[in-house]
Amino acid sequence: MIIEIRAKNCYAFEESITFSMKADMRNKKFGANVHKENNFNVLKTVGIYGPNNAGKTCLIKCIRAIKNVLLNKKNSLMPNIFSKSEVCELGVTFMASGRKFSYDFKYDAEKEEYIYESFSELSKDRHNNETEVCWLKKDTRDDLCECTDVDVKAMIPVVSKNNLLCYVIDTSKFEHINEMKQILVGFAEKIDIINMNNIPMQHTIELMKNKNHLQEKVVDFIKNADLYMDNFEYVDMDKIQIKTGEDNEKPDEKVLDIPENIMDQIRLVSTYKGVHVPSMMFDSTGTKKIAAIASYVIEALEQGRVLVVDELDSSIHFKLTRAIVAMFNNELNTSAQMIFTVHDINLMDCKRMFRKEQIWFVHKDEDGVYVYSLADFTAQQGVRDTTDIMEKYRKGALGALPDPELINSLLSIKGNVRGNDVAWIEKINKKLEG
Repeated sequence: MIIEIRAKNCYAFEESITFSMKADMRNKKFGANVHKENNFNVLKTVGIYGPNNAGKTCLIKCIRAIKNVLLNKKNSLMPNIFSKSEVCELGVTFMASGRKFSYDFKYDAEKEEYIYESFSELSKDRHNNETEVCWLKKDTRDDLCECTDVDVKAMIPVVSKNNLLCYVIDTSKFEHINEMKQILVGFAEKIDIINMNNIPMQHTIELMKNKNHLQEKVVDFIKNADLYMDNFEYVDMDKIQIKTGEDNEKPDEKVLDIPENIMDQIRLVSTYKGVHVPSMMFDSTGTKKIAAIASYVIEALEQGRVLVVDELDSSIHFKLTRAIVAMFNNELNTSAQMIFTVHDINLMDCKRMFRKEQIWFVHKDEDGVYVYSLADFTAQQGVRDTTDIMEKYRKGALGALPDPELINSLLSIKGNVRGNDVAWIEKINKKLEG
């Protein structure tokens, strides 16, 4: 589970930002929303709000970059366009097998070199005192080398910098570095990152091909989403009725000579009142997105994975997004986690759904981009557990809210409107702004 993400000079973030999933246990409200293990308390879900183009997706990109780096894949890291430095800095603190670890690295995007790495284990005693044990620290600019494997420490100054240390040496020869690699890779492999505006159906298709309990749970999820659907299945091509001409002649074989992924989608069939129809041709955009995300949700809850979703509410009814979040917050979920960006303020509910630290904002102004939590607001600032957070946000008291002036576009389109028309339009605009 992710506990904290750190970034500096990455994408939209020029200055240091910290995104935290730590639970503040001074507040006992919605205790089921917290994963508790070995004196560590981690939030099961966090929702991220903010205007378009403020940096929400950039935070998702940072998580994706961390995952790709740890899995030895192309990282596509970019320094902030306003920065003079080419060095991107990323870090993550996470839970794995009941233990807490921290990993940070610095990447020189111009030279394509990893110039800094640090890996530590953090533990707490029964008095909640935290201690940190450094396993590895490599700083090529300051010629600093630390490693629990003494032989590795001697190698660090001479190994290549174009990859992480654990990928440029044979780790099987070194106990701690080999364990470090397994921990980092195991953590990264449990992260799924999807964008609801471009969510692939293939993941659901692959689960539907396997006739097992996961497939059954995916179908149950889709049916329980209240889509008026009797069934959802992956069928053999001979069960799909292809209507031909009046003579019912056999179609040309080239008709079915289409890419396999398209064929797979044709074989996904929805059933309505006993009628079987190909999902990709008849189901709504929202229904197809629910079918696509179903496999990720079920797999995350079954296997204790981290699901990161950009634009969770895209084309999905607000009651469904609430229901999905509630599945992760539920006490029956003991190891899965979901981080999501969202615009729907119906989810911003601290009276029935969220702890304050589960709601985050990304705010952008001329000076930079800021990432902060609702928990950063105090009772003196008018934010309590009983506060109507949606109303506060609507009025701009929490920031991270766009301030559109589209009335000016209307006026420019209309040209020489009369004075009383301008006043009427401005009055309507104010009502729309709430």
